[in-house]
Amino acid sequence: MTLLLSICLLITIIINTMMLLSIILSKKSMMDREKSSPFECGFDPKSSARIPFSLHFFLITIIFLIFDVEIALIFPIIPLFKMVNFMLWTKISIFFLLILLMGLYHEWNQNMLNWTN
Repeated sequence: MTLLLSICLLITIIINTMMLLSIILSKKSMMDREKSSPFECGFDPKSSARIPFSLHFFLITIIFLIFDVEIALIFPIIPLFKMVNFMLWTKISIFFLLILLMGLYHEWNQNMLNWTN
């Protein structure tokens, strides 16, 4: 029991020493106010919150999120290959990829992929 308490005390001393050294040796100062301020997508937090931003940038972000989620949905299709027969797996894969391609075609027609608009 005393061994356990001494180990806990030793660990606490080591942790507190490391935290104290970190605070002492850190190069941060109060002069770095710009670095410690929140940064959100290039907006200056001290300016007006109602400034317009590029709608095209927003649409590209939404497209990225949609395709990111779709890629996450593709991953379970791969192990499904061993669980079901080949024809069912092929139909599921083709159906999913057709939905992906139809979304890409729609985005292409809406000129969401052209950065020069």
